[in-house]
Amino acid sequence: MPEASYDPVRRAYHGWKKTLVGPIERLCLLHAKALVATCEAEKKWIQAYLGRRCPPVEVTDIKRFFDLNHGNHGTHGNGEPLHLLYLGRRHPLKGVQYLEEAVRSLEFRVQSSEVKAEPDNSQLETRNLELKIISSAFGEEKEKVWDWCDVLVLPTLSENFGLVVAEALERGKCVITTDGAPAWGGDCKCKIENEKCKIDGGEIWAGYGGRLIYIKGYRDGTDDKRIMLLKQAIEAEAKQ
Repeated sequence: MPEASYDPVRRAYHGWKKTLVGPIERLCLLHAKALVATCEAEKKWIQAYLGRRCPPVEVTDIKRFFDLNHGNHGTHGNGEPLHLLYLGRRHPLKGVQYLEEAVRSLEFRVQSSEVKAEPDNSQLETRNLELKIISSAFGEEKEKVWDWCDVLVLPTLSENFGLVVAEALERGKCVITTDGAPAWGGDCKCKIENEKCKIDGGEIWAGYGGRLIYIKGYRDGTDDKRIMLLKQAIEAEAKQ
């Protein structure tokens, strides 16, 4: 199972560096008897990278290796802030910049709604948001972060799997991620069809102890579209 990502988006980022190590990397992979990918998209990336001499590539559902059935998913109090967490390194391909802009936009709506003289019937849509961006946490510190978190957001443009998604679901959290992490798409057992949870082009499903919003059309969208899709997903969860 290759550790590197052969996603064309990631290969194009600082592509000159990858060109330097490419021949060595290809040689190692071409000597394998078989390769393992986490989803069909990754299989295609590997095959395109190695060409006609590519060894057989098997797709495995890596989620089966994780014990994700003991979560205790609860609902957030309507009057309480919605705690959003990004847990991982800052990198342009992680999409943190789009998440920050989406939250800033929604926060502005919150502030503007509070000064209305008449009662605001859209309170659930404009509730307060708190976003924490944490590069690393370990042991007790990490568990405190998970206790605080309501929703993990992984707004990635390119991800092999996204281990942090499994960690969040195992703890019964809601997760918002994108088609930049294709291993989490297409697994819509217990799919939620609740009208108030609809988002454009996305999927919402429950399982593995938690609940997941999978955004489609994000990876290849414009910057404005990515921000809009994240806003929709956050709003959908805020209504729960």
